[in-house]
Amino acid sequence: MAKDTLNSLRRVCMALPEATERLSHGEPAWFVRGKKLFVMYADQHHDDRLGFWCPAPPGVQVDLVANEPERFYRPPYVGHRGWLGVRLDVDVDWDEIAAIVREAYTVVAPKSLVARLG
Repeated sequence: MAKDTLNSLRRVCMALPEATERLSHGEPAWFVRGKKLFVMYADQHHDDRLGFWCPAPPGVQVDLVANEPERFYRPPYVGHRGWLGVRLDVDVDWDEIAAIVREAYTVVAPKSLVARLG
């Protein structure tokens, strides 16, 4: 399951303009132009969850974690900065995951790349 999940997440991330992938802290991670992190895969990274971490617009993390704690969580290290943990070891709607990843990308990407999203 983890390999299929990783490959699905990879396809979503790499579909975004000028996205790159490399390891960060031992996990696959995706960056805008190789610099700004927008998704970090978390395969039981400090807990028993399979998921990913991403930046979220102000207030989104608090709302999602409060309303759907079975799917969303506050990740260690970056959660205090508003990053969102998204579980991938539950029933996953890949259209929703794509929307979350896209939103994370828009949080850190330059306006010129965000404009290319249409």
